[in-house]
Amino acid sequence: MEENLKQLQLPGNDIIKIVVYGPESTGKTTLANQLANHFNTEWAPEFARDYLQQKWDSKKEICTPDDLLPIAIGQMELENSALQNANNYLFVDTCLMTTKVFSEIYYGFCDSKLDKAAKKHKYDLFFLTDIDVPWEQDDLRDSPNDRAITFENFKQALIENNKPFIILTGNPATRFQKALSIIEGLTKAKKLGFSSNDFLQILDSKVPISEIEKQLSIYQNGIPKANLNRPAVIGDGILKFTEEEFQSYSLLFDSKKDNFKLKKFIPASGAASRMFKFLNEFLNEFDLENETINAYINRKNATELKIFLAGLEKFPFFKAVNNQILEEFSDLKSWNKDQQNYCFIKMMLEERHFDFSNKPKGVLPFHQYQNQIVTPIEEHLKEGILYSSAKGVSNLHFTVSETHKLQFENILDKVKSKVEKMSGNKINIAFSHQQKHTDSIAVDSENKPFRNGNGELVFRPGGHGALIENLNSLDADFVFIKNIDNVIQNEAETIALYKRGLAGLLIELQEKVLSYLSKIDSISENETIEIVNFIEQQLNYKVNLDFSKYTLENKIAYLKEMLNRPIRVCGMVKNEGEPGGGPFWVTDSKGNTKLQIVEAAQIDLNNEKQALIAGNASHFNPVDLVCGLKDYKGSKFDFRNFIDHNSGFIVEKNKFGKPIKGYELPGLWNGAMANWITIFVEVPLITFNPVKTINDLLKPAHQNH
Repeated sequence: MEENLKQLQLPGNDIIKIVVYGPESTGKTTLANQLANHFNTEWAPEFARDYLQQKWDSKKEICTPDDLLPIAIGQMELENSALQNANNYLFVDTCLMTTKVFSEIYYGFCDSKLDKAAKKHKYDLFFLTDIDVPWEQDDLRDSPNDRAITFENFKQALIENNKPFIILTGNPATRFQKALSIIEGLTKAKKLGFSSNDFLQILDSKVPISEIEKQLSIYQNGIPKANLNRPAVIGDGILKFTEEEFQSYSLLFDSKKDNFKLKKFIPASGAASRMFKFLNEFLNEFDLENETINAYINRKNATELKIFLAGLEKFPFFKAVNNQILEEFSDLKSWNKDQQNYCFIKMMLEERHFDFSNKPKGVLPFHQYQNQIVTPIEEHLKEGILYSSAKGVSNLHFTVSETHKLQFENILDKVKSKVEKMSGNKINIAFSHQQKHTDSIAVDSENKPFRNGNGELVFRPGGHGALIENLNSLDADFVFIKNIDNVIQNEAETIALYKRGLAGLLIELQEKVLSYLSKIDSISENETIEIVNFIEQQLNYKVNLDFSKYTLENKIAYLKEMLNRPIRVCGMVKNEGEPGGGPFWVTDSKGNTKLQIVEAAQIDLNNEKQALIAGNASHFNPVDLVCGLKDYKGSKFDFRNFIDHNSGFIVEKNKFGKPIKGYELPGLWNGAMANWITIFVEVPLITFNPVKTINDLLKPAHQNH
């Protein structure tokens, strides 16, 4: 008997077996037939239907427990027979799991042989058909009112027996199209070596299987390094304006800004853990009972800790933390200095207290004005009023993690109306999250998919390059981009002047570009020379050497392609050794040399020539951008069309104590904007005041004077 319930196993067989499974009258037979026809393969019909119909027609008898094993044996004969003639796929209209569930529903038990076989049989995927289609009555169907309960029984059986399944909903045509898409993805996943459960996890991750295929190829083959031609310097890729010129461009922006939709875009997703890394290391490694803090500093060469403790009372959060300690420990003043400092750091970082290192940077206390403590969120609101507002309205867009959004909203509830009242401006706030489909799959040191302790795949965020999707969704003419931690306590008006100046230059350039594009289809041969001069002299792009040999029609098409791109004007500060990217002339795979922001990770520092070029860089990218988002017809560009997909990063991390590699998308201001029109302008160092570690808050720019 058990032999008759076995699944046939063909040697070397790689047929993908899919069961169409679910309650009666849910379209299983229709779908199985459709799929088999589409893929030109076999399908195994439901044996029970013909068996029970014949019994009814001949004896007017319904199903009894004695029928279940014959039905199961007949079902397996149909399936095993179909498998031998299948072409890549086999579709099964129900299986022994269906018989098992019906047995348990109707009779309260299942024969042990049937139960064992149903659990043991393996399929690549179950399509669980939903009850959202009309009930069709026939001789064998008898439970139109119990469909919801029956559906849950079918679903629970799959869950309890760890069967891979996807619920199919919608009308027959919709279900068929969904099934085709799923099968296509499953097939690709199988070819990549993933299991059915892996495939379901990939579907849940929202990362397209085609992207995972690309990522695995990138891990295997590596990413080409940037081909630096030379550093961008003043007079060769970087513009330098006088104060009067900045003032002039600022006035130009002010005179025209009311004609445009303006937004300030603030990447703010990350937690502040890196800011407090050296303090967390101190808490983990310091032994208060057997060592002094000074001995720890000497032993670990912990200069950062020494600076932190020396400036402790200058931090804007000092009083709040200290008062909390006094409230919990009334004998604090009797403690020695090491005990007090250790307790302060612990109170500041512990989850049950201030929990600073697990909070987003945007909500941390950065500045103190007399008796008022201010977060970066509030500083960005005040800054936005000064340069990204028009017609009395300022629009800000924060990219935050979903887990941090409430913390942002709580701060905004307290400060937004205050800033509006002080400025007389209305402030609109919007949020977006890094989209899940931009995550990347992690791999181990051998480039095999990395798995956690439960055997599940591990996905990592795709880096700030993923935010090009968020930027792409904005409705704006011009967007100012500035990181959440780059705010200042003093000189906000001065910083705003340079921001408006960059925007004024953008408006001037965009007007010229739009002027050329509006008439380009009807220009003469001589007029192409003027446009070429503009592209080469003001947009920093050399046209092809063969351009003069093109026909007029091809010249126009080429120039249109060069001009009809989003524009970014980027502030650059003098390089003072900060980590991050810088401006370079980069030669691409087609031999074109153009301006790019390049991160150190993109440079082959083992190449002596490339290392020398990198070492001669005079400027640094502080993430100070103004971007034009609309084309000459007023439509928004699709930024996904301007990404250099070969300029991502492979990063090495540690997960569960094991080394892993992750792929990060081309950076937002690196490869994600690689094919934009790019202009670099020197701006003063005062515009760049990032808070990378907590000690940066001790710098003059972040202290009240």
